[in-house]
Amino acid sequence: MLQVITQTMAAWIIPMFLFVALVYAVIKKVDVFDTFVEGAKDGFATSVKLIPFLVAMLVAIGLLRASGALDLFIDLLTPLLARFNIPGEVVPLAIMRPLSGSGALGITAEIFNSHGPDSFVGRIASTMQGSTDTTLFVLTVYFGSVGIRRTRHALAVGLLADFTGFIAAIIVCTMVFG
Repeated sequence: MLQVITQTMAAWIIPMFLFVALVYAVIKKVDVFDTFVEGAKDGFATSVKLIPFLVAMLVAIGLLRASGALDLFIDLLTPLLARFNIPGEVVPLAIMRPLSGSGALGITAEIFNSHGPDSFVGRIASTMQGSTDTTLFVLTVYFGSVGIRRTRHALAVGLLADFTGFIAAIIVCTMVFG
């Protein structure tokens, strides 16, 4: 019964929000269509400004993977990780996650295909996906779109948060599933 209620609410919440926004605009005497068109123009302009940042980031990720530098780095870390019982399969995910959400999702899908989503490695990968963010993507795209050049400590703090999420995912999964 609860599942039916939540599914029904999920299906209607966005149309209801739009309806309430339209009613509120009519009450406030706002020209809804002109406002929508202006917003769409701004959204398109923002999207065009984001393209160079996205292309640069995707090229960098492609170079890392295609050159084998990512695999070499993982091979260098594997003996150290084995000492702490960290599965080497999650290292590419830990490296890719701050760079690209879709790239990290692809690595997670590879882990699921080879080990299964209910495996220990699959659970760590799932926890990492939920507890880390695409820090470099966020800094590149969002800071770039609004013209922020000096990010100050945002990169260090974001990468530290990602590393913390990586370590926490391993510790929590080891305690719960290990």
